[in-house]
Amino acid sequence: MKAGIVGLPNVGKSTLFNCLSNAKAQSANFPFCTIEPNIGVVNVPDSRLNKLEELVNPQRVLPATVDIVDIAGLVKGASKGEGLGNQFLGNIRETDAIIHVLRCFDNDNIVHVDGSINPIRDKETIDIELQLKDLESLEKKLDKVRKASRTGNKEAQKEQEVLEKVRIGLEAAISVRAIEISAKDREEFVTPLNLITDKPVLYVCNVDEESAVNGNAYVDAIKEAVKDEKAEVIVLAVGTEADITELETYEERQLFLEDLGLKEPGASVLIRSAYKLLNLQTYFTAGVKEVRAWTIHIGDTAPQAAGVIHSDFEKGFIRAEVIAYGDYVKYGSEAKVKEAGKMRVEGKEYIVKDGDVMHFRFNV
Repeated sequence: MKAGIVGLPNVGKSTLFNCLSNAKAQSANFPFCTIEPNIGVVNVPDSRLNKLEELVNPQRVLPATVDIVDIAGLVKGASKGEGLGNQFLGNIRETDAIIHVLRCFDNDNIVHVDGSINPIRDKETIDIELQLKDLESLEKKLDKVRKASRTGNKEAQKEQEVLEKVRIGLEAAISVRAIEISAKDREEFVTPLNLITDKPVLYVCNVDEESAVNGNAYVDAIKEAVKDEKAEVIVLAVGTEADITELETYEERQLFLEDLGLKEPGASVLIRSAYKLLNLQTYFTAGVKEVRAWTIHIGDTAPQAAGVIHSDFEKGFIRAEVIAYGDYVKYGSEAKVKEAGKMRVEGKEYIVKDGDVMHFRFNV
C-alpha cells in the first residue's frame, strides 16, 4: 500500500520524506527540487510489537510497513501539463492515499512559489488541479455511459445518474471524496474510476517549532476549511523533526521531544495516521524464530489474513488459533494462555481484530 506526499513546491515534502524513511531525498530552497518520485519503505511504530518481543524473545522482529512516495511539487496549470503536471498526476494516481503537506509557518529565508504564505490558497491550488484532472477522466467515461444509456440500458442509466452527480460536484470544486453518494453506488460506479480526489487525504500542517504542540492561526484555518471533507489534519514541525532524526541516540531524541512538550516524534503519529487512512490494521504471529506484524485491511477474514503470509495458506485454510493481544500480555506466554482457556479456534468466517495473535492451520 502506498501513500503519496503531495503539495506545492518547497513546502517541506522532501524534508518530511527524509524524516519518515532512511532514504535521503534531495531537498533545497528552490521549486521542483524533486523530479522523479522517491519511494521509502517505512516501519509502522507499534508498542505492542515491542511487548511481544519482550515476552517471546524471538530471533528476529519484523514490523508492519507502509510505502511512502515523495512526489514532485505541483503548480497552477498542472492539469494542463504546466511544471511537471502530467508526471505528477500520473504518480499520484498510483498511490492509495494522499498526504498533503501545507506550509503553515512564516520564514522570509524560505521562498514560496506564490510569494506569500497562505495555506488555504495553496490547498485550493492543488485541489483545483486534481479536480480538473478528474473531470477530464470522468468526461471520457461519461461519453461512453451516455451512449449506452440512450439505448435504454438500465444499468448504464443508473451509472450515468451517479457519474453526473460526481461531475456536478467536481465542477463546483468539491473533491470526489466529499461528494454525497451512497456507499453502494460509490463502490460500484465511482471507485473503479480511480479518481485522484476520491483517495483519502491526510493534511499535514508544517509549522514552526513554537507551534509544534498547539498549532497556530494557519492550522486553525485549515481545520475549518476541511471540516466537511472527511479528512484528518495533523500538526508537524517538519524542520524540527529533521533535526531530531539527526541526533545519534534515543535518549537525545527523547530529551529534545520533552523540551518541545511532545511525547513522541510527529513522524510516528503521521505514519500511524497514514496506516489508518489506508484502512489497514495489524495482526501478529509470535514464535521463537520470529515475532512479526502483518498488514491487512480492516474487515478481512481469517483466510484473507492467512493469504498475506502465503497464498497457499488462504487456499488450504482449515482454521485459525487466535489469542487476543490483551490476553497474551496478561498471561505472558502462549502456553499459559492455553492453560487459562483463552485461545480460540476460529473458522473461515472470522473477522480478524486489530492486534490478534494468530496461528494458522492449513492443508495444501
